Order: sequence, then structure tokens, then C-alpha cells
Amino acid sequence: MGAKAMLGAGLFTKFPKPDFCIALHDTPILASGRVGYTVGPALSSADSVDLTIYGKGGHGAHPEATVDPIVIAARTILALQTLVSRENNPLDPAIVTVGSIHGGTKHNIISDSVKMQITVRAFREPVRHHLLAGIERIAKAEAEAAGAPRPPEMKIVDVSNSVTVNDPALTARVAKALRRALGDDRVEQIPPETASEDFSEYSLAGVPSVLFRLGATEPQRLARAEAAGEALPSLHSPFFAPDTDVTIRTGIDSETAVLFDLFSKP
Repeated sequence: MGAKAMLGAGLFTKFPKPDFCIALHDTPILASGRVGYTVGPALSSADSVDLTIYGKGGHGAHPEATVDPIVIAARTILALQTLVSRENNPLDPAIVTVGSIHGGTKHNIISDSVKMQITVRAFREPVRHHLLAGIERIAKAEAEAAGAPRPPEMKIVDVSNSVTVNDPALTARVAKALRRALGDDRVEQIPPETASEDFSEYSLAGVPSVLFRLGATEPQRLARAEAAGEALPSLHSPFFAPDTDVTIRTGIDSETAVLFDLFSKP
């Protein structure tokens, strides 16, 4: 993270715009000593959405005198799933996850509002925009159907990242340099991930870019986990424990090989 802040501070006006942007990011799903690359969309977009549903509170013994926002929220959450299951091409990945819902203070009190926090992810901008518009549309429709006193409020908050797209020509050049330096058996093409990065901003600014992945898990441990169907600790887990020496050495060798290639004539 940090690309948005640097570009906003005038990175490409204070310094010449580069010919390429290259990023290397470790991952627990590749064995240490290996690197992976993806052609085209590599990381999904990610938007954090705050959604507030309003109702008319009152005593739980007299629900007929209220408009229950928890019921509206429940209907909204279920309806949001149709954005992926019924409105989106199943071959075009998309995620809408309600990660947090808060409403009410007591067993017998119907609250005035419910707050939800939602993450939205996609690999194409049209899909991303359709999901965001669909959340607003569905929330408003469910509130209106219930006779809510006011429409919901929706805000995109925190970090909002676009799709990270690896330039195909540059990716081919990077992959060739990596294979030349590390050997064919240590370089592999990997599928896109639904993680996100604001590294995507450099590509949006017109600079051909590639983000490739650095394996970080000791090979035997990875093999045992895959055989057992075990999920390894993720990058942001306190239990993430990379195979330090091999991972760092491979990262340095990879970066050096790519830089030497890009500083030479094509």
C-alpha cells in the first residue's frame, strides 16, 4: 500500500514517469524457492462499504407499531447474494460479503437502525460498479418495501483498490528473465487471487506494470498442508511463518534478474 498517497503527492511530476513498475509480494501458497506470475488481471478490486438501514424503534411486545431494521437488514443480506448468484456471469468472479452487522441493545427493544460492513471484490471494473450499484439498489428497495421512514445510507470507506492488471507483454518479459535466472522448474504461472493492492494505481497512471509472487512456505510443510486439506496461515496472520532464508534469497535473486533485464535493451 502507499501508491495512492505517493501519486497524490506528485510522484510522477516531481520525478520522471518510469518505463515500468515491478512489484514482488510473498505468498504462503507457493513453496519457498519458487516464484509465480499471472498474465492480465492478477488481484481483484476491493471496496469497503458501510451500509446503514433505518427503521422505527419501539417495544418488542408491539412490533406492529415499529419498522424493524433488523428484519430489513436480514432481507437485504439474503437479497445481496443474488448479485453474484443471479446477476453476474458465473465465469466472471465476484464477491459480496457482509462481514459485520450491528443493531439493537436489548432483547425486548426494536432498534432504530442497523449498521453493516461489506466487502466487494471483482476482476473487472464493470462488474465492480454493477455490484456497488446493486447493493444500493437492493438496500433501498428492501427499505421501501418495509415502509422504512428513510432510505438507507451507503458509503465507500477505508481503502478502495482497483483491479491489479499485469501488462501481458511485460509479464512475458519478466517471466522469461525469471526462468533464465532461477530455472524453469522454479517459475510457474498461477491463477488470479481475490486479494487486492493499490499497486494497481501505477497501471491506471499509464505505466506498464507487473506484480509477481514469491513463495514463502517451506516445501515439505506446504506439501503436508495440501495433502491434509489444511489452510496455511495467511500473510496477515500472527501465525504466518515464512521460510526466511530461502524466501529472502529467492526474492533478491528474482528482483536482480528482472532489473538487469529491464535495464538492458529489449
